[in-house]
Amino acid sequence: MSVLAATGLAVLLLSILIGSAVGPVSIPLKETFAAMLHATGWLEHIQIAERNLTIILDIRLPRVIVGALVGAGLSIAGAAMQGVFRNPLVEPGYLGVSSGAAAGAVLCIALGLVRHSAFALPLSAFAGALVSVVLILAIWRASGKPNVTTLLLLGIGMNALLSAVINVIIASAPHEQQLRSIVFWLQGGLEARTWEHVHIIALPILIGGVLLALFSRSLNLLLLGDEHAQASGVPVQFTRYTILLLASFLTGTAVSVSGIIGFVGLVIPHLVRLIVGSDHRLLLPFSALFGASFLVLADLASRMVLQPITLQVGVVCACIGAPLFMMMLLRKRKEGST
Repeated sequence: MSVLAATGLAVLLLSILIGSAVGPVSIPLKETFAAMLHATGWLEHIQIAERNLTIILDIRLPRVIVGALVGAGLSIAGAAMQGVFRNPLVEPGYLGVSSGAAAGAVLCIALGLVRHSAFALPLSAFAGALVSVVLILAIWRASGKPNVTTLLLLGIGMNALLSAVINVIIASAPHEQQLRSIVFWLQGGLEARTWEHVHIIALPILIGGVLLALFSRSLNLLLLGDEHAQASGVPVQFTRYTILLLASFLTGTAVSVSGIIGFVGLVIPHLVRLIVGSDHRLLLPFSALFGASFLVLADLASRMVLQPITLQVGVVCACIGAPLFMMMLLRKRKEGST
C-alpha cells in the first residue's frame, strides 16, 4: 500500500505541475516548477519572467488546487455515503446536496448578489446545500422508522423539487448575461478560480475529510449490517446521521466553488474499491487522493481537447463518468444474477 500511496501522490503532484504549465500560453515544466519553488522562498535567485509568474501563480495554480480540493472532497464524501447505504452506485448528489447548492447559487445570480462580493456565490451555494440536506434528514427522522430506502426516495423527491425551482428561476431571468452565468455555473467549472476560493474550501474540506476518516471503523461495521454494528458498540442511527451530515458538508463545500460536477463521487470510490478493497481505513484516503488527481486531469483535458475552446470540467467528467457508471451498473446486475 505504501507503493500505491507513493504512486498516487506522485500522479497528483505531476498533475498539478502539468495543469499549471498548460494553457493558451505554454510554459515549460521546468520553469513552472521553478516558479512554484520561487513562490515558497526557494530558488529566489532564479530569474523568471514576471508575466509567467503571474500566469502560473495567480491564474493557473489556484485553479488547479481548487480542482484537487473539490475532487478530493467529492470522492471521500461519495465513498462514505456508499458505505452508509451499502451500495456502490450511490453518490453525494442523491441527498439533494448538489441540487440545493445549485438552487442557492442560481438564486444568488438571479438576485445580482454576485456583484457585491466574491464570496456571495459560494456562500449561497453552500447555504442551499445545507438547507436541503437538513430538511431531508429532518423529514427522514420524522418518518417514524427511518431506513436508507426512504432516505434515497426523499433525496430523489428533493432533487425533483429543486430542479423545478431552478427552472422557474432560469425562466424568470431578466437578462441574457444572468442566464449565461446560471447555465455556466450549472455545468460545473473551475474557470477564474482564485486564491480566495482556495481559502474558502481548503480548511473545511481538510477538517471534513479527517472527521470522516475517524468513522472508518464504524463504516466497516455498517457494511456487515445494522444489527452487527449495534452489537459491536456502534450507535447506528447517530453514526449514520453524523456521516451523512459530514459527507453533505464536504459535498456542499466542494460544489459551492465549482458548480455541479457529477460522477466524481460515484466513480472514483468504486474504482478505488477495486484496488484497495472495502476497508474504509484505506478507501477514504485513497479516494481523496485519486479523486484529486482525476479532477485536475479532467480540467486539463477540458482545456486541451478542443483548443482554443475550453470545455466545462463538468462536461468532461460526465463524458468519462457516464460510460463507467453504466459499466458498473451492468457489472452489479450481472453479479446479482449469478
